[in-house]
Amino acid sequence: MSLLEIKTATITSKGQIVLPKYIRKIEGFKKGTKVAILTYSDRVELRPMNHIILKSATAIASEKSLAKDWLSKEEEEAWKNL
Repeated sequence: MSLLEIKTATITSKGQIVLPKYIRKIEGFKKGTKVAILTYSDRVELRPMNHIILKSATAIASEKSLAKDWLSKEEEEAWKNL
């Protein structure tokens, strides 16, 4: 992902900002779309939730759903000497 442009915005007393029109035209930032807010020590990123879900489907899979494949006697036997 490359940097497209740097613009400024003002945070309101309610903690809100307005996304400029050209940003709202980027795929995934349409009216009513849920966004993920990723916070780091030095920055905040907004990403469309559908992009986050697609890219991290494996990471958000529950242990319970994976356990049926991973927690078997055969798997335990295969991994016990590693």
